Amino acid sequence: MAAPEELELSQEQTEKLLQFQDLTGIESMDQCRRTLEQHNWNIEAAVQDRLNEEEGVPSVFNPPPSRPLQVNTTDHRVYSYIVSRPQPRGLLGWGYYLIMLPFRFTYYTLLDIFRFALRFIRPDPRGRVTDPVGDVVSFIHSFEEKYGSVHPVFYQGTYGQALNDAKRELRFLLVYLHGDDSQDTDEFCRNTLCTEEVITFINTRMLFWACSTNKPEGYRVSQALRENSHPFLAMIMLKDRKMTVVGRLEGVIQPEDLINQLTFIMEANQTYLVSERLEREERNQTQVLRQQQDQAYLASLRADQEKERKKREAQEQRRREEEMARQSVLAEEKRRRTLEEEKERKSECLPLEPPVDDPDSVKIVFKLPNDSRVERRFLFTQSLTVIHDFLFSLKETPEKFQIVTNFPRRILPCLPTEDQPNPPTLKEAGLSRSEVLFVQDLTDD
Repeated sequence: MAAPEELELSQEQTEKLLQFQDLTGIESMDQCRRTLEQHNWNIEAAVQDRLNEEEGVPSVFNPPPSRPLQVNTTDHRVYSYIVSRPQPRGLLGWGYYLIMLPFRFTYYTLLDIFRFALRFIRPDPRGRVTDPVGDVVSFIHSFEEKYGSVHPVFYQGTYGQALNDAKRELRFLLVYLHGDDSQDTDEFCRNTLCTEEVITFINTRMLFWACSTNKPEGYRVSQALRENSHPFLAMIMLKDRKMTVVGRLEGVIQPEDLINQLTFIMEANQTYLVSERLEREERNQTQVLRQQQDQAYLASLRADQEKERKKREAQEQRRREEEMARQSVLAEEKRRRTLEEEKERKSECLPLEPPVDDPDSVKIVFKLPNDSRVERRFLFTQSLTVIHDFLFSLKETPEKFQIVTNFPRRILPCLPTEDQPNPPTLKEAGLSRSEVLFVQDLTDD
């Protein structure tokens, strides 16, 4: 049975997918899509999370694992410096050593057997890390209670956070694993680690992370770094784009010797940090250039979109104007047809013109606005409305007009009003048997 096809992307999602691939440089389109889907297609959040991941900051969708971050401990170029316990001197020293040897052998053998058996009965509680920050802070407090507050600045965070900061800042990270059960630990802390010259050297040259191996976080780191004996120091740095152990120091080291060994390790690996800084600067410049190009592209895209929007608005405006003009023409044609029909209807409804010899007839000469003259006879008994209808039916007459006498000048009330619903007759209007009336155009009014 064939696997179901993936849901097709919308146009907006496709554009975001291509833009995210261009911004991050990820070749796999499937990986780009999964990342965007994890961020609900929020391209800004996806790009920022991708940049954080490249800088060593844990992704919000890929929380740090329960074990320490992977550190390369298999590099054959790791510098190791082990200080063995001093051999006994003199007859008395050798005698004491030989006398105590059986007791030491028996003690450590029984202790190892007890610990081995205990693992079958009860799992080592240090194998479960529940509060790594609490483990580190607890160690710092116990260290200060025993050795005082004068010591190198401890990194107050997890081992993974210290690795991330060292990677982001391109600094050396010195890891110290404190063995509470080691007989050399107390001497190393008092006579070496807490001396002024060692404190100054560490605080000014590197990050310093420490924890007790009796704590789950410290035990986990000791397993990752393959620690063998105490005191144990490991120098870690970004090398070939991986956090790598470049130096291991074990045993009771004197202050001057410790500084010399750390200086040797740093000088031997300084070129890797310089190279990484140059590469990171180049990547940053490339990223800035790409961002500038993206901004220029987006600005150009917005300008094109704005131009297209204005073009659409202009086209829409022209369409509306053309539609309004067309509607106006149609309305004017309809009005003109209606006016012609009304004129024709008025003409058909006009009473017949009385004969010349009718004693009740009135001869009226109308002077039109275009200076033409029209003559017609009416009856004294007819309403002034008949005169208005006759003039309205003429093609030469304006659409709106009024009829005015010459002397005395007065407007004839030809149309009904609220005060005079029935216009007067010609006789009531005071017209004589022969009149000259003027037609005034009221269309503009």
